[in-house]
This record gives sequence, structure tokens and C-alpha cells, in this order.
Amino acid sequence: MATERWGTVRRWHRRLFFSARGRATLTTVAVSTLILGLVFVLLMVLAREWAESKVWRKSERTVERVVTDIVRGRYEDVLDTEPDETSLVQVLGPDGVVVAESVGLSGRPPLAADDVLNDKMIIDRASCPDFLEGCVWIFGTRLRTSPWGPGVTVIAATPLPTLLHVWLFPASLALVMVALLALIAWWTWHTIGRVFVPVDEIRAEMAEFSKQGLGHRVPVPKTGGVRLQALAETVNATLERLQEATERERRFVSDASHDLRNPLAALQTQLESALDEPDDYDWQPMVVSALGDTRRLNNMVVDLLELARLDSRAPVPIERIDLAGLARREVERRPPRIPITTDLEPDVTVQANPVRLARVLGNLLSNAERHAVDGIQVTVERDGGDAVLEVLDDGDGVPDESRERVFERFARLRESRTRDPDGTGLGLPIAREIAEVYGGTLRIDDSPAGARFVLRLPLLLKDAPKDAPKEDPQNAPNDGANEGPTEDPRDSSKDDGGG
Repeated sequence: MATERWGTVRRWHRRLFFSARGRATLTTVAVSTLILGLVFVLLMVLAREWAESKVWRKSERTVERVVTDIVRGRYEDVLDTEPDETSLVQVLGPDGVVVAESVGLSGRPPLAADDVLNDKMIIDRASCPDFLEGCVWIFGTRLRTSPWGPGVTVIAATPLPTLLHVWLFPASLALVMVALLALIAWWTWHTIGRVFVPVDEIRAEMAEFSKQGLGHRVPVPKTGGVRLQALAETVNATLERLQEATERERRFVSDASHDLRNPLAALQTQLESALDEPDDYDWQPMVVSALGDTRRLNNMVVDLLELARLDSRAPVPIERIDLAGLARREVERRPPRIPITTDLEPDVTVQANPVRLARVLGNLLSNAERHAVDGIQVTVERDGGDAVLEVLDDGDGVPDESRERVFERFARLRESRTRDPDGTGLGLPIAREIAEVYGGTLRIDDSPAGARFVLRLPLLLKDAPKDAPKEDPQNAPNDGANEGPTEDPRDSSKDDGGG
């Protein structure tokens, strides 16, 4: 029992002092306590001032009535109080001795003998004489002539409200303040709790993802404010992107495993067959075939590593590149298999990594060479704020419904598989990823014949610095330059999936 009680205390301690709801409630209660305390003091002061002002008015009006009656020559029963009066009346002579009094003060000592002896013309103060039950407010004034002789002082005493001097009024006011403070604390706790209900629902739903999978979505609250709705929508959008990324990675792993398995299986079969052959068997053709499978595996591994670096957005050095000069160099180094014509506008500069950008153009040219019939056209030009590089072949082209599919990893059209059965289907995806890394796009546009691949990159202004700041080369990938005995990374002739 004691353990349960202690656990409850600890739980409430955490809720009050370590939760946003508890801290907000405590802060509100503390501020409200300070404000209510100031209000309590102010009300007490105002109540006192109001009570003193009220009894002062009563004493003054009583003295005013008595003096008025004397001036008018009405002396009989002049000291008797009116039905609505609560004041007691006393008349003191110049020597401070009582010469007349109302019934309530009959036989009582003088109320303000010292003031009279000090020749005060007006008496206006509180007094708490021992012969009265409580404190009174006395007001008095001196008269030249009166029925009791010259120089007498008429004094009226009005009892002060007893609630100001006992516990009832402060206690009642404090009780009201405590009740109001409790109401504020409950309202704050309840309101903040209702605000956090959608957050708790989102948290509970997210805790169920391990059971329900990434396809599950958190509820979007209808109440709780725009920010909570935006939070739920952002969580759902993030989950959707995460689900898409997970599915894409799952397909990528599946396709990569399938494509890696084929050359590995062929290589294993060739090696096992070679071991079964007699000693005088001519192994050279079989070794050449195995070497081809090994190169294909190496190319695929290089492409996979490049995709991994692109996906992680690993930093690489960037610099100012003349797109026309890069295109001219890449065209000149191509083997003379298909004639390539160029239309290169000078001074079209971009900011990128030269090795990666050369790889984009190399992949596009390799893809065009496989599907071209008579020639390839390479164009570099400006278009507004973009630098545009186009590679156009005169082959069969790409159907409209397959223009996005060719940029999917390991996706290869039937014609591409026929023309190059050893391709990996990673060249065009790599090219698009590189374009997007540098803020550009790569897509297939309409053309009268063949496939027209259009690369767009942000154009670098002439007044821009010649060399952009480079990141630490130790943190940059080597873009396949040191991956072992591979082909030039800028000539990935077996990477495409287009036509």
C-alpha cells in the first residue's frame, strides 16, 4: 500500500514538474497567486478607506444637524439621534468636561478632552476608548454660542465596522481568492490537457508503427489549432516519403541482387566447368568470358557505390565549368563508332563537379550510340537562366509512357536489353541524380525522330567567382577514380536503360 502511494506521489511529481502541462499550470498558478495577493491587499485597503469614509460622513452629518438646529434656535432634544443615525453625540465645555450627551453616552467620560484643551476647532479622527465596545470615528466642531454656554465643542462618534477588525472579512475574501485560484489551476490544467490530446493521439499512433507498418497514418485533429493540424499533416507527409523511400530501397535491393546474381552465377559455372576440363584443355576462351563477367560485376559495383554517394549527398569539390568545352572533350574522346555533330555555344558556364558532369554526358552519349542509326547531335546553349545540354539520336526513340521509367534504377526497355544484354540499367538514373544534386533536371523531350535527352543546370553568371569554395577533399568521394581496375567513370557505356 505504501509502495503504491509512493508511486502515485512520484507520478504526480513528474507530471507537475517535468511535463509541459504541469509546468504551465504551476507557472499560471504562481502568477495568479501573486496577482490575487496584490488584489487582496488592494481590496483590504479600499475596504478600509471606504468604511472610514462612510463613518466619517455619518459623524459629519450628525454634527452638521446638531449645529444647524442650535443655530435655528431649536434646543429641545437636539442631541437625540435621528432614526437613520448611528452616531453618538457629546458636548464638551472649554475645559474638556462633558456638559451634554446623547442617551448612548450617558455617564461616559469625554471622547476628545485633550483635543478640546488644545483649542482644536475641528476634530476628525478615529478613537478606541476603553468604555466603548469598539472603535469609533469622532468628528467635532467648536461653537461660539450654545445653550450650554460659549466655546463648547459638539462631537459625534460613529462606530467603525467590526468586519475590518476581526477575521470574518479577510477570511471571507481569502476564501474567495483561494476558490478563484483553484478554478484557474483547474482551467489551465484542463485546457492544456485538451490541447495535448491530439499530440498524445499522434504519439500513440506513431508507437503502433512497429505493428501496423509505415502504411499507417496519424489522425489529423479537427480541433487544437492550425499548428497541431500542420504537425499531423507534416508527420503524415514524412511517413509517406519514408514509405516511398523504403519501398524504393526494397526494390533497389531486390533488383541489384537479381542483376548481381546473374554474372556471379555465370562466373561460378565457368570456373566449375574449367575445373572439370582435362589438363591440356585450352582455357583461354573460358577465361576471356569469365573476365567479361568480372568486368560487368565491377561496373555494377562502381555504379551502385556512386548511387549510394549521390543518395547520401556526400560533399564533393565543385568548380566553374565551361559546358561547351566539357562537351567538346567528351565527344573527341569517344571511339568513332557513330558520327557525332556538335552545336556548342561558348561561355555557357555552370558550377558542378567536372568528373560527375562528364559522367552524365558520357552516359547520355553511350545510350545514344547504342540506339542511333546514322548519327548523334550534341547541343549546348543558354535558355534564360539555364544552361542546356541536349543529346539527340536518330533511333527509334522512347515511348511517351516509358519516358520516366527509363530513369528508374535497373529499369531497361526491351530494345535496350536486345542491343546491350550486359547493361545494368543504372546509367540514366545516375545521370538524373547528378543533375538534381546540382539543382538541375534531366528529362526526355519531344523530337521528330529518336530520343532527345535534355539536361538543364543553373547558369553561372559572368561576375560569379571563378572557383567556388571547395569542401574538404578528405570528406569527398573519389567518384570511382580509385575503385580499382575499372573503366573510365565518365564512359559508363553499360549503364543506360533508355533508347
